[in-house]
Amino acid sequence: MKKILCLFLISLTLLVIAHAQVLRSPNGKLTMTFALQTGGTPTYTLAFKGKEVVKPSKLGLELKNDKQSMLDGFEMGKVDNTTHDENWKPVWGEVSTIRNHYNEMAVTIRQAISDRIVVIRFRLFDEGLGFRYEFPEQKNLSYFIIKEERTQFAMAGNHTAFWIAGDYDTQEYDYTTSKLSEIRALMPKAITSNASQTQFSPTGVQTSLMMKTADGIYINLHEAAVINYAAMSLNLDDKAMVFQSWLTPDANGDKGHMQASCTTPWRTVMVSDDARDIVASKMIYNLNEPSKIKNTSWIHPVKYVGVWWEMITGKSSWAYTNDLPSVHVGITDFSKAKPNGTHGATTANVKKYIDFAAANGFDAVLVEGWNQGWEDWFGHEKDFVFDFVTPYPDFDLKGLNKYAHSKGIKLIMHHETSGSVRNYERHMDSAYKLMKQYGYDAVKSGYVGNIVPAGEYHYSQWINNHYLYAIQKAAEYHIMVNAHEAVRPTGIARTWPNMIGNESARGTEFQAFGGSKVNHVTILPFTRLLGGPMDYTPGIFEMDISKINPSNNSHVNSTLANQLALYVTMYSPLQMAADLPENYNRFKDAFQFIKDVAIDWQDSKYLEAEPGDYLTVARKAKKTGQWFLGSVNGYEQRVSDIPLDFLDAGKTYTATIYADAKDAHYKTNPQAYTIRKVVVNNKSRLSQVCAPGGGYAVSFVQK
Repeated sequence: MKKILCLFLISLTLLVIAHAQVLRSPNGKLTMTFALQTGGTPTYTLAFKGKEVVKPSKLGLELKNDKQSMLDGFEMGKVDNTTHDENWKPVWGEVSTIRNHYNEMAVTIRQAISDRIVVIRFRLFDEGLGFRYEFPEQKNLSYFIIKEERTQFAMAGNHTAFWIAGDYDTQEYDYTTSKLSEIRALMPKAITSNASQTQFSPTGVQTSLMMKTADGIYINLHEAAVINYAAMSLNLDDKAMVFQSWLTPDANGDKGHMQASCTTPWRTVMVSDDARDIVASKMIYNLNEPSKIKNTSWIHPVKYVGVWWEMITGKSSWAYTNDLPSVHVGITDFSKAKPNGTHGATTANVKKYIDFAAANGFDAVLVEGWNQGWEDWFGHEKDFVFDFVTPYPDFDLKGLNKYAHSKGIKLIMHHETSGSVRNYERHMDSAYKLMKQYGYDAVKSGYVGNIVPAGEYHYSQWINNHYLYAIQKAAEYHIMVNAHEAVRPTGIARTWPNMIGNESARGTEFQAFGGSKVNHVTILPFTRLLGGPMDYTPGIFEMDISKINPSNNSHVNSTLANQLALYVTMYSPLQMAADLPENYNRFKDAFQFIKDVAIDWQDSKYLEAEPGDYLTVARKAKKTGQWFLGSVNGYEQRVSDIPLDFLDAGKTYTATIYADAKDAHYKTNPQAYTIRKVVVNNKSRLSQVCAPGGGYAVSFVQK
């Protein structure tokens, strides 16, 4: 009997091995194995340097109103292997050239009972794996509805994770650091969005999910090229340590409406024993298509100030009046409305920002609250609030445009949609035409609140299609887009490089809403920023918000030196000096770094990296070749000790170092900083103490 059992097990093993297909990364460190389990269930595993990091994990999709879901019963078909190696130049970015090098395996599998074909395409880069489902045009699969995607990521241990709660409407959370087994206990009791009304798992987390194993392996789970598809979260079986994909539903609870031929987004797994490899990776971009914009000469990085922080802190208001009874949706005559005296977007106030921007070398001024409708929104008349073209009576649109251009400054328009997507689409052409009329080439859009039509979420397939439509429509008018409250970026900016900024995470504004965790900015580059730049809005110099608005007792959990470093560590081609002009005038010597720092880069070097603890980055500017360095620190004081071997050989530089003072502390002494100058070259070494919540920034000028 034992002999028969052994023969059966050997036969079963051989059956699985017979279907196994192996793919190796170009450098040979990563190995992916695809196989069909008994019963025809597709699976994959991933190993790093011979050690399994993703255990056998199932692949497939469950269909709605279909007796035969695409989960099992598959047979092996053809397997195509190719190698790809190219260099491409981004319109803007951390580097001037990106290498796209991977080995690919496309596995065709056939489900016998339904006679349906699925292609699972794997691309293995040196830093990780990308794979997706492809559905060719075929007789027995035309239009289908996804009930759920059943992609698994089986972890090999109880790793440390840096996570935010699963939510269909927001990523604006502080990150929690815990073991995977602790997520259930630490999950917020009530998720503050529509997701709290769903059956989302109490162990559901959002991507990009960063993890670290006990033996120092870094793993990141994410997705790329989310186009015509819902965004993915991950549910964790915290007994087996298996993550499974969980798509954002639409108003009917459906996860996706598909028509062959079609593809899903890429599912990604990054792996390295050096955290710097993760944060420096361009794999997410490489899994997206090349630019669809042929002439990109109108797309350019922007450094700006704005009428924004004064509203965020509560000093000023977006609305022109509090006299709600006299205001009606679509009104154009405010002659009977009493001004509230706190409106921020006045002609005089905007001129002050224009003057400040021009005097300090900025490109643009963002103005929020310039257009009518804010009273109606706050009064809950939501569906037809904004037309995006009608200014308040105290905002001289034509005169301010002329004044700004006379100073070499452009205004950045603000389109707050209030989540009313159809209303925005109705007005989009007229809004963009107005921008072109006045020579504006950048818009900040917002999607605050629940999505209208009711029942839709911020990350479902339908609304994701809207975000892409807005970007494409803007491209027709040569307008750059900075979308707030939209879905997290997944590398789409490679295809549509006019998408120069996003929010989709907990930004600086939360420092005025009670604060963010001290180490927040040491985690974001490993998570949110992997898919695209963030309009984080750094540069806050006054940490005590009560000095701006006495009724707001919030505190910015950062030192001033840390705020300077963010211009280097939080990459974006769109960088804001977010504080009030008067606060910069108080610290003109420190403000000099913000004026000097570049926003478009030829090269970037990640020097130190540990998620949740610290990050140190050096970047070389395009055109000037000048180097800048930024280092941000978490909760514990530390010494950053780095070689300056990234500097150009044979050249000598004057390094201006903006650092925490000896007694600096994010809470008790955040504005304590020092500035010193030293002469260095690429053989020099820099040792710098970083305070809790602190850091340092350096500009290198060639002698």
